[in-house]
Amino acid sequence: MKPIRIILSLLLVSVIFLAGIRPAWAFCGFYVAKADTSLYNRASQVIIARDGNKTVLTMANDYQGEAQDFALVVPVPVVLKQEQVHIGETKILSRLDAFSAPRLVEYFDPDPCQVLMYESDALRSMPQAAPSASEFKRNNALGVTVEEQFTVGEYDFVILSAKQSDGLETWLIENGYKIPQGAKKLLQPYIRQQMKFLVAKVNLTEYDRHGFEKLRPIAIAYESPKFMLPIRLGMINAQSEQDLIVYLLSPQGQIELTNYRTVKIPSDVNVPEFVQAEFQDFYQAMFQKSYERENKQVAFVEYAWNMNSCDPCSAEPLNSEELKQAGVFWLDSNLANNVFITRLHLRYTRDRFPEDLQFHTTANQELFQGRYVINHPFAGTISCEAGREYQRNVRNRQHQEAENLARLTGWNLQEILEQVTFVETNPVPWWRKLWN
Repeated sequence: MKPIRIILSLLLVSVIFLAGIRPAWAFCGFYVAKADTSLYNRASQVIIARDGNKTVLTMANDYQGEAQDFALVVPVPVVLKQEQVHIGETKILSRLDAFSAPRLVEYFDPDPCQVLMYESDALRSMPQAAPSASEFKRNNALGVTVEEQFTVGEYDFVILSAKQSDGLETWLIENGYKIPQGAKKLLQPYIRQQMKFLVAKVNLTEYDRHGFEKLRPIAIAYESPKFMLPIRLGMINAQSEQDLIVYLLSPQGQIELTNYRTVKIPSDVNVPEFVQAEFQDFYQAMFQKSYERENKQVAFVEYAWNMNSCDPCSAEPLNSEELKQAGVFWLDSNLANNVFITRLHLRYTRDRFPEDLQFHTTANQELFQGRYVINHPFAGTISCEAGREYQRNVRNRQHQEAENLARLTGWNLQEILEQVTFVETNPVPWWRKLWN
Protein backbone atom coordinates (compact mmCIF):
# COMPACT_ATOMS: atom_id res chain seq x y z
CA MET A 1 0.00 0.00 0.00
CA LYS A 2 1.25 3.46 -0.81
CA PRO A 3 2.19 5.65 2.13
CA ILE A 4 -0.74 7.82 3.09
CA ARG A 5 -0.59 11.11 4.85
CA ILE A 6 -3.19 11.47 7.51
CA ILE A 7 -5.12 14.62 8.26
CA LEU A 8 -6.53 14.14 11.69
CA SER A 9 -9.83 15.57 12.75
CA LEU A 10 -12.26 17.88 11.16
CA LEU A 11 -10.46 19.25 8.14
CA LEU A 12 -8.97 21.91 10.29
CA VAL A 13 -6.23 22.83 7.87
CA SER A 14 -8.32 23.90 4.96
CA VAL A 15 -9.02 27.03 2.96
CA ILE A 16 -12.31 27.58 1.18
CA PHE A 17 -12.31 30.20 -1.54
CA LEU A 18 -15.78 31.42 -2.12
CA ALA A 19 -17.73 33.69 -4.36
CA GLY A 20 -16.41 37.21 -4.63
CA ILE A 21 -18.04 40.43 -3.55
CA ARG A 22 -21.40 41.00 -5.18
CA PRO A 23 -23.50 44.06 -4.40
CA ALA A 24 -27.20 43.54 -3.69
CA TRP A 25 -30.11 45.76 -2.71
CA ALA A 26 -31.29 45.65 0.87
CA PHE A 27 -34.34 46.93 2.65
CA CYS A 28 -32.51 49.62 4.62
CA GLY A 29 -29.24 50.60 3.06
CA PHE A 30 -27.16 49.20 0.32
CA TYR A 31 -25.13 46.10 0.91
CA VAL A 32 -21.65 46.58 -0.58
CA ALA A 33 -19.22 44.03 0.77
CA LYS A 34 -18.81 41.01 2.98
CA ALA A 35 -16.08 39.31 4.96
CA ASP A 36 -16.44 35.69 3.91
CA THR A 37 -14.09 32.76 4.54
CA SER A 38 -11.84 33.64 1.59
CA LEU A 39 -10.17 36.05 4.02
CA TYR A 40 -8.47 33.32 5.99
CA ASN A 41 -5.55 31.11 5.04
CA ARG A 42 -6.49 28.37 7.46
CA ALA A 43 -10.26 28.52 7.60
CA SER A 44 -12.25 25.31 7.95
CA GLN A 45 -16.00 25.11 7.61
CA VAL A 46 -18.44 22.76 9.29
CA ILE A 47 -22.23 22.58 9.15
CA ILE A 48 -24.10 21.10 12.11
CA ALA A 49 -27.86 20.65 11.77
CA ARG A 50 -29.38 19.43 15.02
CA ASP A 51 -32.82 18.84 16.50
CA GLY A 52 -33.06 16.93 19.79
CA ASN A 53 -30.43 14.21 19.77
CA LYS A 54 -30.40 13.96 15.98
CA THR A 55 -27.41 15.49 14.20
CA VAL A 56 -26.18 15.88 10.65
CA LEU A 57 -22.53 16.98 10.54
CA THR A 58 -21.01 18.13 7.23
CA MET A 59 -17.25 18.56 6.97
CA ALA A 60 -15.46 20.22 4.07
CA ASN A 61 -11.82 20.42 3.19
CA ASP A 62 -9.71 21.96 0.49
CA TYR A 63 -7.02 19.32 0.44
CA GLN A 64 -4.61 20.25 -2.37
CA GLY A 65 -2.28 17.22 -2.53
CA GLU A 66 -2.47 13.94 -4.41
CA ALA A 67 -5.74 12.08 -3.92
CA GLN A 68 -3.96 8.90 -2.86
CA ASP A 69 -2.31 10.82 -0.03
CA PHE A 70 -5.54 12.01 1.56
CA ALA A 71 -6.98 10.47 4.70
CA LEU A 72 -9.23 11.70 7.47
CA VAL A 73 -9.88 10.47 11.01
CA VAL A 74 -12.87 11.85 12.92
CA PRO A 75 -14.05 10.78 16.38
CA VAL A 76 -17.78 10.01 16.25
CA PRO A 77 -20.17 9.14 19.12
CA VAL A 78 -21.68 6.00 17.56
CA VAL A 79 -20.90 3.30 15.00
CA LEU A 80 -22.01 4.58 11.62
CA LYS A 81 -23.63 2.43 8.95
CA GLN A 82 -23.17 3.08 5.26
CA GLU A 83 -26.60 4.68 4.94
CA GLN A 84 -25.60 7.25 7.57
CA VAL A 85 -22.78 8.64 5.42
CA HIS A 86 -23.38 10.95 2.48
CA ILE A 87 -21.13 12.87 0.11
CA GLY A 88 -22.34 16.43 -0.37
CA GLU A 89 -21.48 19.34 -2.63
CA THR A 90 -19.08 22.17 -1.78
CA LYS A 91 -21.46 24.81 -3.09
CA ILE A 92 -23.77 24.41 -0.10
CA LEU A 93 -21.03 25.68 2.20
CA SER A 94 -20.46 28.56 -0.19
CA ARG A 95 -24.15 29.43 0.01
CA LEU A 96 -24.18 29.41 3.81
CA ASP A 97 -20.99 31.46 3.92
CA ALA A 98 -22.35 34.05 1.52
CA PHE A 99 -25.66 34.27 3.40
CA SER A 100 -24.17 34.72 6.88
CA ALA A 101 -20.91 36.63 6.26
CA PRO A 102 -20.27 39.92 8.12
CA ARG A 103 -21.27 42.80 5.89
CA LEU A 104 -20.72 46.47 5.08
CA VAL A 105 -23.66 48.72 4.26
CA GLU A 106 -23.72 52.29 3.02
CA TYR A 107 -26.12 55.21 3.34
CA PHE A 108 -26.24 58.57 1.59
CA ASP A 109 -27.10 61.73 3.50
CA PRO A 110 -30.02 63.66 1.96
CA ASP A 111 -29.85 67.34 1.04
CA PRO A 112 -29.96 69.00 4.49
CA CYS A 113 -31.91 71.94 3.08
CA GLN A 114 -34.62 69.65 1.69
CA VAL A 115 -34.78 67.85 5.02
CA LEU A 116 -35.46 71.22 6.62
CA MET A 117 -38.31 71.80 4.22
CA TYR A 118 -39.83 68.38 4.91
CA GLU A 119 -39.54 68.86 8.65
CA SER A 120 -41.22 72.26 8.47
CA ASP A 121 -44.09 70.56 6.65
CA ALA A 122 -44.23 67.90 9.36
CA LEU A 123 -43.91 65.12 6.78
CA ARG A 124 -42.21 62.23 8.58
CA SER A 125 -42.39 58.51 7.83
CA MET A 126 -39.96 55.49 7.16
CA PRO A 127 -19.81 -2.59 1.74
CA GLN A 128 -16.53 -3.88 1.24
CA ALA A 129 -14.77 -7.24 1.86
CA ALA A 130 -14.69 -8.31 5.54
CA PRO A 131 -11.30 -8.58 7.26
CA SER A 132 -9.53 -11.90 6.82
CA ALA A 133 -9.09 -14.28 9.77
CA SER A 134 -5.49 -13.17 10.26
CA GLU A 135 -6.47 -9.52 10.09
CA PHE A 136 -9.23 -10.12 12.62
CA LYS A 137 -6.76 -11.82 14.97
CA ARG A 138 -4.27 -8.97 14.63
CA ASN A 139 -6.98 -6.34 15.16
CA ASN A 140 -8.14 -8.16 18.26
CA ALA A 141 -4.63 -8.19 19.65
CA LEU A 142 -4.43 -4.43 19.20
CA GLY A 143 -7.80 -3.90 20.85
CA VAL A 144 -9.19 -2.50 17.60
CA THR A 145 -12.47 -3.60 16.06
CA VAL A 146 -13.47 -2.84 12.50
CA GLU A 147 -17.14 -2.10 13.11
CA GLU A 148 -18.09 -1.17 9.56
CA GLN A 149 -16.37 -0.89 6.20
CA PHE A 150 -17.91 0.59 3.07
CA THR A 151 -17.49 2.93 0.11
CA VAL A 152 -19.59 6.05 -0.52
CA GLY A 153 -18.84 8.25 -3.52
CA GLU A 154 -15.12 8.76 -3.91
CA TYR A 155 -14.29 7.69 -0.34
CA ASP A 156 -13.54 4.38 1.37
CA PHE A 157 -14.68 4.42 4.99
CA VAL A 158 -13.76 2.30 7.98
CA ILE A 159 -15.51 2.72 11.35
CA LEU A 160 -13.26 1.63 14.20
CA SER A 161 -13.61 1.16 17.91
CA ALA A 162 -10.57 0.79 20.13
CA LYS A 163 -9.67 -0.16 23.68
CA GLN A 164 -6.37 1.67 23.91
CA SER A 165 -4.76 4.51 21.98
CA ASP A 166 -1.46 2.76 21.30
CA GLY A 167 -3.34 -0.19 19.75
CA LEU A 168 -5.31 2.21 17.53
CA GLU A 169 -2.15 4.05 16.59
CA THR A 170 -0.47 0.76 15.66
CA TRP A 171 -3.50 -0.32 13.62
CA LEU A 172 -3.47 2.91 11.64
CA ILE A 173 0.26 2.65 10.96
CA GLU A 174 0.02 -1.02 9.93
CA ASN A 175 -2.79 -0.13 7.56
CA GLY A 176 -0.74 2.52 5.82
CA TYR A 177 -1.66 5.69 7.67
CA LYS A 178 1.17 8.00 8.65
CA ILE A 179 0.44 9.18 12.19
CA PRO A 180 1.70 12.56 13.37
CA GLN A 181 3.72 12.54 16.56
CA GLY A 182 1.52 13.05 19.59
CA ALA A 183 -1.55 11.40 18.10
CA LYS A 184 -1.65 8.60 20.66
CA LYS A 185 -1.98 11.03 23.55
CA LEU A 186 -4.84 12.86 21.88
CA LEU A 187 -6.65 9.69 20.82
CA GLN A 188 -6.85 8.42 24.40
CA PRO A 189 -9.59 10.81 25.69
CA TYR A 190 -11.91 9.76 22.85
CA ILE A 191 -11.35 6.08 23.60
CA ARG A 192 -12.06 6.78 27.28
CA GLN A 193 -15.40 8.32 26.24
CA GLN A 194 -16.11 5.16 24.21
CA MET A 195 -16.24 7.14 21.00
CA LYS A 196 -15.67 5.50 17.63
CA PHE A 197 -13.47 6.63 14.76
CA LEU A 198 -14.51 7.33 11.21
CA VAL A 199 -11.51 6.81 8.94
CA ALA A 200 -11.82 7.94 5.32
CA LYS A 201 -9.49 7.77 2.37
CA VAL A 202 -9.98 8.32 -1.34
CA ASN A 203 -11.13 5.45 -3.52
CA LEU A 204 -8.95 6.19 -6.52
CA THR A 205 -11.06 4.13 -8.91
CA GLU A 206 -14.20 6.08 -8.10
CA TYR A 207 -12.31 9.35 -7.97
CA ASP A 208 -10.84 8.87 -11.45
CA ARG A 209 -14.06 7.45 -12.88
CA HIS A 210 -16.01 10.60 -11.98
CA GLY A 211 -13.20 12.97 -12.90
CA PHE A 212 -13.45 15.00 -9.69
CA GLU A 213 -11.12 17.95 -9.40
CA LYS A 214 -11.73 18.47 -5.72
CA LEU A 215 -12.77 16.25 -2.84
CA ARG A 216 -16.39 16.78 -1.85
CA PRO A 217 -17.67 17.33 1.73
CA ILE A 218 -18.46 14.32 3.90
CA ALA A 219 -21.77 14.36 5.80
CA ILE A 220 -22.70 11.97 8.59
CA ALA A 221 -26.05 11.51 10.37
CA TYR A 222 -26.32 10.05 13.85
CA GLU A 223 -28.30 10.16 17.06
CA SER A 224 -26.55 10.93 20.33
CA PRO A 225 -27.02 13.16 23.38
CA LYS A 226 -23.48 14.41 22.81
CA PHE A 227 -23.59 17.78 21.07
CA MET A 228 -19.94 18.41 20.39
CA LEU A 229 -17.33 18.99 17.71
CA PRO A 230 -13.90 17.37 18.11
CA ILE A 231 -11.12 19.82 17.30
CA ARG A 232 -8.17 18.61 19.37
CA LEU A 233 -6.86 16.06 16.87
CA GLY A 234 -6.69 18.76 14.24
CA MET A 235 -4.15 20.66 16.32
CA ILE A 236 -1.51 17.94 16.30
CA ASN A 237 0.52 19.41 13.49
CA ALA A 238 -0.79 22.96 13.67
CA GLN A 239 2.05 25.45 13.77
CA SER A 240 -0.12 28.54 14.07
CA GLU A 241 -3.62 29.75 14.76
CA GLN A 242 -6.46 28.18 12.82
CA ASP A 243 -9.84 29.65 11.89
CA LEU A 244 -13.00 27.61 12.11
CA ILE A 245 -16.43 28.71 10.87
CA VAL A 246 -19.31 26.63 12.23
CA TYR A 247 -22.79 27.01 10.73
CA LEU A 248 -25.23 25.72 13.37
CA LEU A 249 -28.78 25.08 12.17
CA SER A 250 -31.62 24.54 14.61
CA PRO A 251 -35.45 24.69 14.66
CA GLN A 252 -35.33 26.41 18.08
CA GLY A 253 -32.92 29.37 18.19
CA GLN A 254 -29.32 30.37 18.79
CA ILE A 255 -26.71 27.75 19.65
CA GLU A 256 -23.91 28.55 22.08
CA LEU A 257 -20.80 26.92 23.44
CA THR A 258 -20.97 25.56 26.97
CA ASN A 259 -17.27 25.15 27.72
CA TYR A 260 -16.00 28.38 26.17
CA ARG A 261 -17.43 31.86 26.08
CA THR A 262 -19.65 32.86 23.17
CA VAL A 263 -19.73 36.61 22.49
CA LYS A 264 -21.00 38.81 19.68
CA ILE A 265 -18.52 40.32 17.29
CA PRO A 266 -18.51 44.17 17.47
CA SER A 267 -21.27 45.39 15.16
CA ASP A 268 -23.37 48.35 13.99
CA VAL A 269 -20.39 50.69 14.03
CA ASN A 270 -19.96 53.68 11.71
CA VAL A 271 -16.61 53.73 9.94
CA PRO A 272 -15.00 56.11 7.38
CA GLU A 273 -15.96 55.95 3.72
CA PHE A 274 -12.58 54.63 2.56
CA VAL A 275 -13.23 51.36 4.42
CA GLN A 276 -15.47 50.38 1.50
CA ALA A 277 -12.34 49.77 -0.60
CA GLU A 278 -10.54 48.04 2.28
CA PHE A 279 -13.34 46.13 3.94
CA GLN A 280 -11.60 42.77 4.07
CA ASP A 281 -8.45 44.33 5.58
CA PHE A 282 -10.65 46.15 8.06
CA TYR A 283 -12.52 43.01 9.10
CA GLN A 284 -9.39 40.95 9.53
CA ALA A 285 -7.77 43.65 11.69
CA MET A 286 -10.96 44.14 13.70
CA PHE A 287 -11.36 40.40 14.26
CA GLN A 288 -7.75 40.02 15.41
CA LYS A 289 -8.11 42.96 17.80
CA SER A 290 -11.32 41.51 19.25
CA TYR A 291 -9.74 38.07 19.53
CA GLU A 292 -6.81 39.49 21.52
CA ARG A 293 -9.09 41.58 23.71
CA GLU A 294 -11.03 38.41 24.64
CA ASN A 295 -7.81 36.65 25.65
CA LYS A 296 -7.88 34.42 22.54
CA GLN A 297 -10.32 32.02 24.15
CA VAL A 298 -13.76 32.80 22.81
CA ALA A 299 -16.17 32.02 19.99
CA PHE A 300 -17.60 35.00 18.14
CA VAL A 301 -21.17 35.10 16.89
CA GLU A 302 -20.97 36.66 13.43
CA TYR A 303 -24.57 35.99 12.46
CA ALA A 304 -27.77 34.74 14.09
CA TRP A 305 -30.92 34.87 12.01
CA ASN A 306 -34.09 33.10 11.03
CA MET A 307 -33.46 31.75 7.56
CA ASN A 308 -36.81 32.96 6.24
CA SER A 309 -35.33 36.39 5.60
CA CYS A 310 -32.33 38.72 5.80
CA ASP A 311 -31.73 42.48 6.06
CA PRO A 312 -29.53 43.57 4.46
CA CYS A 313 -29.08 40.46 2.36
CA SER A 314 -25.57 39.52 1.35
CA ALA A 315 -27.12 36.56 -0.49
CA GLU A 316 -30.61 35.17 -0.88
CA PRO A 317 -31.85 32.84 1.91
CA LEU A 318 -31.40 29.14 1.17
CA ASN A 319 -34.43 27.42 -0.32
CA SER A 320 -35.87 24.15 1.00
CA GLU A 321 -33.76 21.98 -1.26
CA GLU A 322 -30.57 23.78 -0.26
CA LEU A 323 -31.45 23.50 3.42
CA LYS A 324 -31.92 19.78 2.95
CA GLN A 325 -28.47 19.61 1.34
CA ALA A 326 -27.13 21.41 4.41
CA GLY A 327 -28.50 18.60 6.58
CA VAL A 328 -31.81 20.11 7.73
CA PHE A 329 -34.07 17.11 8.26
CA TRP A 330 -37.05 18.59 10.15
CA LEU A 331 -38.60 20.67 7.37
CA ASP A 332 -42.29 20.16 6.79
CA SER A 333 -43.44 21.06 3.28
CA ASN A 334 -46.76 22.26 4.70
CA LEU A 335 -45.16 24.68 7.16
CA ALA A 336 -42.98 27.74 6.86
CA ASN A 337 -39.23 27.35 7.12
CA ASN A 338 -38.27 27.07 10.81
CA VAL A 339 -34.49 27.09 10.54
CA PHE A 340 -32.40 29.39 12.69
CA ILE A 341 -28.72 29.79 11.81
CA THR A 342 -25.92 30.67 14.21
CA ARG A 343 -22.56 31.40 12.61
CA LEU A 344 -19.69 30.99 15.06
CA HIS A 345 -16.12 32.00 14.22
CA LEU A 346 -13.26 30.63 16.30
CA ARG A 347 -9.56 31.33 16.04
CA TYR A 348 -7.84 28.74 18.13
CA THR A 349 -4.61 27.16 19.17
CA ARG A 350 -3.92 24.06 21.16
CA ASP A 351 -3.02 25.93 24.35
CA ARG A 352 -6.09 28.20 24.28
CA PHE A 353 -8.63 25.53 23.32
CA PRO A 354 -7.60 22.38 25.21
CA GLU A 355 -11.10 20.89 25.00
CA ASP A 356 -13.39 19.93 22.13
CA LEU A 357 -16.31 22.24 21.47
CA GLN A 358 -19.47 21.50 23.48
CA PHE A 359 -22.74 23.13 22.39
CA HIS A 360 -26.27 23.64 23.61
CA THR A 361 -29.37 24.92 21.87
CA THR A 362 -31.31 27.88 23.26
CA ALA A 363 -34.76 29.29 22.53
CA ASN A 364 -33.20 32.72 21.93
CA GLN A 365 -34.25 33.98 18.50
CA GLU A 366 -32.70 37.43 18.84
CA LEU A 367 -31.42 38.52 15.43
CA PHE A 368 -27.81 39.60 15.13
CA GLN A 369 -25.36 40.28 12.34
CA GLY A 370 -21.83 41.59 12.06
CA ARG A 371 -22.70 44.85 10.30
CA TYR A 372 -20.62 47.95 9.60
CA VAL A 373 -21.88 51.24 8.24
CA ILE A 374 -20.51 53.99 6.05
CA ASN A 375 -22.40 57.28 5.62
CA HIS A 376 -21.69 59.33 2.53
CA PRO A 377 -22.07 63.09 3.18
CA PHE A 378 -24.35 65.11 0.92
CA ALA A 379 -22.22 66.21 -2.05
CA GLY A 380 -24.52 68.82 -3.61
CA THR A 381 -24.68 72.58 -3.20
CA ILE A 382 -25.55 73.82 0.27
CA SER A 383 -27.96 76.74 0.07
CA CYS A 384 -29.27 77.26 3.59
CA GLU A 385 -28.05 77.96 7.08
CA ALA A 386 -29.16 74.49 8.23
CA GLY A 387 -26.89 73.07 5.55
CA ARG A 388 -23.88 74.86 6.96
CA GLU A 389 -24.71 73.50 10.40
CA TYR A 390 -25.03 70.07 8.80
CA GLN A 391 -21.50 70.38 7.35
CA ARG A 392 -20.04 71.14 10.76
CA ASN A 393 -21.84 68.16 12.26
CA VAL A 394 -20.61 65.91 9.47
CA ARG A 395 -17.01 66.87 10.18
CA ASN A 396 -17.53 65.88 13.81
CA ARG A 397 -19.13 62.64 12.64
CA GLN A 398 -16.21 61.88 10.32
CA HIS A 399 -13.79 62.38 13.17
CA GLN A 400 -15.84 60.00 15.34
CA GLU A 401 -15.85 57.42 12.53
CA ALA A 402 -12.05 57.63 12.39
CA GLU A 403 -11.84 57.10 16.14
CA ASN A 404 -14.19 54.10 15.84
CA LEU A 405 -11.93 52.59 13.21
CA ALA A 406 -8.80 53.12 15.29
CA ARG A 407 -10.45 51.58 18.35
CA LEU A 408 -11.75 48.53 16.48
CA THR A 409 -8.60 47.75 14.49
CA GLY A 410 -5.71 49.26 16.41
CA TRP A 411 -4.75 51.24 13.31
CA ASN A 412 -3.00 54.58 13.82
CA LEU A 413 -5.56 57.37 14.23
CA GLN A 414 -3.44 60.01 12.54
CA GLU A 415 -2.96 57.79 9.50
CA ILE A 416 -6.69 57.14 9.39
CA LEU A 417 -7.48 60.84 9.57
CA GLU A 418 -5.14 61.49 6.64
CA GLN A 419 -7.28 59.14 4.52
CA VAL A 420 -10.60 60.77 5.40
CA THR A 421 -11.99 63.29 2.92
CA PHE A 422 -13.44 65.82 5.33
CA VAL A 423 -16.41 67.91 4.29
CA GLU A 424 -15.48 71.51 3.51
CA THR A 425 -17.31 74.05 5.65
CA ASN A 426 -18.08 77.65 4.80
CA PRO A 427 -16.95 79.83 7.72
CA VAL A 428 -19.65 82.02 9.25
CA PRO A 429 -18.69 85.73 9.25
CA TRP A 430 -17.88 86.78 12.80
CA TRP A 431 -20.28 89.73 12.70
CA ARG A 432 -23.23 87.47 11.91
CA LYS A 433 -23.03 86.01 15.39
CA LEU A 434 -22.81 89.52 16.83
CA TRP A 435 -25.93 91.03 15.25
CA ASN A 436 -28.13 88.03 14.47
